[in-house]
Amino acid sequence: MKWQGGRRSGNVQDRRGMSGGQKLTLGGIGGVIVIIVGLLMGGDPGELLNQMQQGQTGATTSPTADYESTPEEDKLLEFADVVLASTEDVWGSIFKSQGQQYPVTKLTVYTGTEETGGCGTGHSSFGPFYCPGDQTIYLDLSFNKELTQKYGAKGEFALAYVIAHEVGHHIQNIVGVLEKTNAMRAKMSEIEYNKISVMTELQADFYAGVWAHHVNKTSDIELTYEDIMDGMRAAAAVGDDHLQEQAYGQSNPETFSHGTSEQRATWFKKGYETGDINSGNTFGDPNLQ
Repeated sequence: MKWQGGRRSGNVQDRRGMSGGQKLTLGGIGGVIVIIVGLLMGGDPGELLNQMQQGQTGATTSPTADYESTPEEDKLLEFADVVLASTEDVWGSIFKSQGQQYPVTKLTVYTGTEETGGCGTGHSSFGPFYCPGDQTIYLDLSFNKELTQKYGAKGEFALAYVIAHEVGHHIQNIVGVLEKTNAMRAKMSEIEYNKISVMTELQADFYAGVWAHHVNKTSDIELTYEDIMDGMRAAAAVGDDHLQEQAYGQSNPETFSHGTSEQRATWFKKGYETGDINSGNTFGDPNLQ
């Protein structure tokens, strides 16, 4: 993956060492996305759901005035900045072709906990997440080690896929998908809504694939076939079935919120092969009903 020297977004806020919060008060679709990532990180989904509903998690972190970055972190920060810029280039071009302007998302890099603009206090243990309230992606760079060491998603493109997936949620927010799925939540049982959540996440995987399809032509990043394979392996590595079996020795399809390894890799691949945002209607796929 060639990215060094590429355009940097300028929409990245470095909050490392300045993070802090009172308690986790996530609700709505922002809460849904965070609990989904909590499961991705191996958390207990029932416990996380209770924490979000009650808003009584005392997760606090004091700002660290003497925080010192490492060369590895600095490189990851630059990498994330260039990847975000490439998503701006790709989605800006796609929206322009449809006579629209793409409203960019921001990326906040933080450590520990961080106050969001509409989704309460995010915690690094939940992994990366997107907050519709402030149209911002939140990322603790230490998640890159989780990808490599815990989930076996190797290669630089694994983190790029994660960022592109979260940008996929931003696209869903722009076009109104997140608002609609959030409205469904109050009308469904947890098991029923899990299916909607899976469709939502798989569509974000599809959008990540669409980005990968266009990135070589539209931005400063150059991908190879092996990068795309790394993306598919990364998508499969964070499939619900794989994560639950890894954490608990078994999986329960009724609790799936992201989709299986096969589904995630398949929808990423479909986005990459078609490059057409109109081909990503996961909500109309009878196999996901």
